[in-house]
Amino acid sequence: MSRATDWIPSMWMDTFEELLDDDNELDYGDQWSLNFSYSQTASVTKEERKRGWKVYSHCAYGNFQCATCRKTWPSARVVVLFRYRLRSEAGRGTVIMRPFGQACRRCKEDVFELPGFSQEVVENTLLRLFGKIRKNCYGEDDDDDDGSSTSSTKVWTKPHEKTLCEACRMGICCQDD
Repeated sequence: MSRATDWIPSMWMDTFEELLDDDNELDYGDQWSLNFSYSQTASVTKEERKRGWKVYSHCAYGNFQCATCRKTWPSARVVVLFRYRLRSEAGRGTVIMRPFGQACRRCKEDVFELPGFSQEVVENTLLRLFGKIRKNCYGEDDDDDDGSSTSSTKVWTKPHEKTLCEACRMGICCQDD
C-alpha cells in the first residue's frame, strides 16, 4: 500500500497517459512520452536549444519520509523539473521529468529523499506542463500563464530549510518566487 510520502513514477506515467488519451490535452496528432532522469539540471545548452529542448520548473506540494528514521514531513516547495521537446518531423514529443528531494532535519545526513504527491497534485502539475507545451510547441496562448509556476492552493508548512533542499543547493528552488 502506497502512502503520499512514496515516490511513485507509475502514478505520473498513468496520469500523463490518461490526460493525453482520455482528455485529449495535446490533441495535435503527435505521440508524447514521459521519462525520468534523476540527474538532469535546469540548464539547456545552445546545442540542446537548437534541437528544440525547453525547460519548465514547477513548485508543488509534496510529502517526504526519511528512509533512516521514518520521520515524515510536508513541503509546499517541492521542485519538479521538466525538459520537453517536439520533433514535429517525427511526430514525437518527449518529456523528461526530475523530482527534487529534501534531506531529513533529524538525521542530518546528505541523503535526499524523493517526494510523494497526491493524485490531485500530479494531475494539476501535468496540466500546467501541457499548457506550457501547447504554448511553446504549438503556439497556443497559455491560459494559465500568470508568470508563476507555483500551485494556487496555499498550504502552510514550516519555513523552507535551504540547506536540506536539493533544488536550493542547485540554485533552482521556488523559494525565491
